[in-house]
Amino acid sequence: MKSNASIFMLSQLTYRSAEKSVPPHAVTIALEAKIDALVSLMTLEEKIGQMTQVRHFDDIKPKDIKNKHIGSVIHTQGGKPGTSAKKWQKLFKSLQKKALKTRLGIPLLFGVDAIHGQNTFEGATIFPHNIGMGATRNPSLVEAAGKITALEAQATGFNWVFSPCVAIPYNEKWGRVYEAFSENTNLTSELTTASIKGHQGTLSDPTTVLATAKHFIGDGATDFGIEGGDCTLSTKELNQHLLPPYQAAVAAGVGSVMASFNTLSKKPMHAHKQLITDTLKNDMGFDGIVLTDWKGYSRFGENKIINAGVDMVMAVDGDLDDFQNGLKAGVESGKVSIDRIDDAVRRILRQKFRLNLFDNPYALKSLRKQIGSPQHRAIAKQAVRESLVLLKNKKQTLPISKITSKIVVVGEHANNTGLQSGGWTVNWQGTKENYKGATSILDGIRKQSEGTVVYDKDASAQHFDADIAIIVVGETPYAEFFGDIGNGKGTYKLNLSKQHKEYIKTYKNKVKKIVVLLISGRPLVTTTQINLSDAFVAAWLPGSEGDGIAEVLFGESNFVGKLPHSWPKFIKDCQKKYGPNNWNNSIKPLFPYGFGLQYKN
Repeated sequence: MKSNASIFMLSQLTYRSAEKSVPPHAVTIALEAKIDALVSLMTLEEKIGQMTQVRHFDDIKPKDIKNKHIGSVIHTQGGKPGTSAKKWQKLFKSLQKKALKTRLGIPLLFGVDAIHGQNTFEGATIFPHNIGMGATRNPSLVEAAGKITALEAQATGFNWVFSPCVAIPYNEKWGRVYEAFSENTNLTSELTTASIKGHQGTLSDPTTVLATAKHFIGDGATDFGIEGGDCTLSTKELNQHLLPPYQAAVAAGVGSVMASFNTLSKKPMHAHKQLITDTLKNDMGFDGIVLTDWKGYSRFGENKIINAGVDMVMAVDGDLDDFQNGLKAGVESGKVSIDRIDDAVRRILRQKFRLNLFDNPYALKSLRKQIGSPQHRAIAKQAVRESLVLLKNKKQTLPISKITSKIVVVGEHANNTGLQSGGWTVNWQGTKENYKGATSILDGIRKQSEGTVVYDKDASAQHFDADIAIIVVGETPYAEFFGDIGNGKGTYKLNLSKQHKEYIKTYKNKVKKIVVLLISGRPLVTTTQINLSDAFVAAWLPGSEGDGIAEVLFGESNFVGKLPHSWPKFIKDCQKKYGPNNWNNSIKPLFPYGFGLQYKN
């Protein structure tokens, strides 16, 4: 019987052949040979370990990397590795070293919810959320954002990101509308391809990461927009509206797909073999990793989800031992086949090889200095400018002259980079404070104006002698079901708060011109406020480069953004199962999909 050391040496000789010596047409054959050789050396426990993803702070002790054969680590809400990228890299390098010292030396995948930039690291470049990127209709810009996100993720120690979200929102009441590019399937498919190309590039390049298309499938199309609710679309509707972005993702070589919390006609998507195995893997030819969402094993059927085609499990919040012991028992009893286990492990190893982790398992130190660089922020600022959608511009209120004598800027959102960025910014549910490296909307206005700019946080200062009032209103940050409306979980509304409505009323008819900027993760019912304003701008959730908004308001750039979603006219329009959208003619929106004004030449 071979010793552990000799087995390790054999594994290296068997599967670390250099791909450079293999002709291009034979790369796939060589890769699969390496995977097969490694799988043949693995015990059942080691295979199940590769299928396991844990949190590094809360789910494991350091020795568990070895003892439980962990295959992947996720960083999410909770303890932070430290305030510097150096500390982040150091932590993940220490965990990687533990994995490389195990019997077979299989490296770890490090995953993070980098939704709009490496948003878990304060000081990173934060892009507009996907709804804003959808408004740009600029695939090159989306690709550039993905590339920067990948580099800054690697700079903080990660090689896997859980984005892009390729959902098609059917109702504005869903709390994750802003994570999706658009209600339009074709636009979503186009931007999905661009995002994956940006994130993944050439996967063996140490500045790129594995991307994730999510959430498969129906997450944005649940009845009444309930997160994790039931999607009752017909097979025809599913194929027509929801599947194409995944087909585009697979064609682009996406490395992973995350299963969705929702059910499909009451059947949990995590356990939907027909869609995961038959459709995604077999029909579409997806050869990457199917990953659960949070606690997917215990929530959606345990070993049923493995048999349905799930390859890796987020074994978090106490699921670790139950998952590993439960799956082992399932294999030993014959309820889960070893072939299904081997398929899952092959898919995981395939992506680790493609990322070149066996030869280059650590993040490059040299990348750290590029986090939040001026070059990166310039691209993010371009995204802000191109995402803005002008919905009203009465008598050419905009652009604002830089020599305007006095401008009053109203509202807490104008001077708070946390509020302007939404959920998944620094923290899971976002932050209501200013954060490192970001510029506010007020910063930009002060930079552009040559006159007097005063700030009235809550419309109590009554600067009625101003020539123009720029009133910034909108939603406070939220993420996932916390942002749902009307399902008993969320506390948000589909219109503005009473306080924000008063901001507009306070200055209406008191100053010559009223410009309203709406900061939101979805179209809101603002019909009255649009009527009260002279100019109205949908600014979405712009991220860290808030000063880019002022560059458009003052005419340095024109408006180019177009609505990625139909804009509801009445709250009742969104009380139905599905709200107004570009394929539903039963509800007339206030503004149709694709609407957006520009300055006249």
